[in-house]
Amino acid sequence: MTSLSDSVALAHGPAWRNRFALAPLTNTQSNDDGTLSDDEHDWLVARGRGGFGMTMTCAAYVAPEGRAWRGQLGIAGDEHLPGLRRLAESLRAAGTRSAVQLHHAGRRSDAALNGVPNVGPWADPAKDTVALTTGGVRRIVADFVAAAVRAEEAGFDGVELHGAHGYLLAQFLDARSNHREDEYGGALQNRMRPLLEIVEGVRAATGPDFQLGLRLTPEGYGITLPEGRETARALLATGSLDYLDMSLWDVRMRPRTEGYDGLLIEHFTDLPRHGALLGVAGGVLTSADAGWCLEQGADVVTVGIGAILHHDFATRALADPEFAARPRPVPREVLAAEHVGPAFVDYLAGGWDDLVA
Repeated sequence: MTSLSDSVALAHGPAWRNRFALAPLTNTQSNDDGTLSDDEHDWLVARGRGGFGMTMTCAAYVAPEGRAWRGQLGIAGDEHLPGLRRLAESLRAAGTRSAVQLHHAGRRSDAALNGVPNVGPWADPAKDTVALTTGGVRRIVADFVAAAVRAEEAGFDGVELHGAHGYLLAQFLDARSNHREDEYGGALQNRMRPLLEIVEGVRAATGPDFQLGLRLTPEGYGITLPEGRETARALLATGSLDYLDMSLWDVRMRPRTEGYDGLLIEHFTDLPRHGALLGVAGGVLTSADAGWCLEQGADVVTVGIGAILHHDFATRALADPEFAARPRPVPREVLAAEHVGPAFVDYLAGGWDDLVA
C-alpha cells in the first residue's frame, strides 16, 4: 500500500521525501518589481521546514505584460535572480524539493498595472486585450522556456507550467473563443500546441535532473471534460513530464459536463502516466482527505488552504492519522504565527469569506 510518508522518485532529478506538495498559492507578497520579499521568502521556507516534500512558489510571471496582480513574483529577467537564488538555497537547506510555477495571465493580466495592453489568443476589447500574432505566440513559448532556464540557474529543482484557471495557456484551450486560423487555434491539437511546444522547449533547454510539472484544469473556462481528459492524456504521452497537477477545486467534486458520472478525479487516475506522477488538489484539510486521494489512485497530494492554516500541515498529517486543520475563520495573529505575512493576510481577508476572522 502506498503511504503518504513514502519518498517518491521522479523521472528526473531527486526524490521527494514524501507525497505532500505545497500548492502554488497567490500571496501578493512580492516587491513591486517582482523581486522576492522577506515575507514571501519566510512564508515558503516555513512550509519547507513544515515537512512538505515539494514546496512550490506562487505563479511567477514569465514576461512583464503577463503580470496579473500587484505583489506577484517575477521570473521574467535577470533582476529577479538574486531573490530566487536566495529562496532556492533556503528551501534546499530546509530539506524540501523546490519548484517555481511559471505563469502568464494573458487576457487576465492587469493592463493598467503593466502599462501595456494585454495579449491573448484572441482580441477582447473588454479586457484591453489584443490578439497575439503567430510570432507573438512563439515569443511567449520562448519566454516560458527562458524562465525555466532562469529557475534552473537559480538552483530550483524544477518548474511547473501554469496551464489552469483561465490564464494564458488555458485560454488557448478554450474551445468557445479560440478560433485562430493559424496552428494555435481551432482543433484541440492546435489549441494545446503552445503547451506541447513549451514542454518540448523546457526539456531541451534544461539539464537531465531538472523536474518539469504541469497544472491543468479538468473542465471549465471553456474546457469540456472530454477535452480536459484528452489534453492531460496527450501531455502525459510526451514522456517529458515528471508530474501532472490536476486542480480539481475539490478532490471529491463531480463532473459538471453533462453525461459524465462518478467523481472528477476518476476521469484522470486511469490515464497512462508514462513515468509521470499524478497530483490532485482541492479541499484537502485532513490526513484522511490526503489518504483518500492516494486510495483513488493519485501519487501525490497538493495542499493549499491547509498549508495556510498550518505551516507544518505535512508534518502533522504524517504524524497523526486523525489530524484536521484548525477551524475557520482564524484571527490574524494566528496566521502571523504561521508565517503568513500582512499583505497575504489582507489578500485572504479580501478574497475569502471564511479564512480571516
